[in-house]
Amino acid sequence: MLSRHEVDHVAALARLALTDAEAERMAVELSSILEHIDRIRALDLDGVAPTAHVSDATAPLRPDVPVPSLPREALLAAAPEVADGGFGVPSPGASAQ
Repeated sequence: MLSRHEVDHVAALARLALTDAEAERMAVELSSILEHIDRIRALDLDGVAPTAHVSDATAPLRPDVPVPSLPREALLAAAPEVADGGFGVPSPGASAQ
């Protein structure tokens, strides 16, 4: 497991201020991550091509078919404020209430 000194060093590099409890939790979590990395490094990957970028894969897409939209009244029914037939939003520079 990572030492407190190592966790403090990583936190300082990331400019994080950790409490004692957070540092203890990070020691456990970071140690777990490093164990997984060690398991991956132990795999025999000879003959396995790198796959940093999969360029020939395509995501399945739905057909691009126009469909009617919801009625304006149905959409605006859930709006906290309606203004000029659309969603009411604060003016730029207006303070939040």
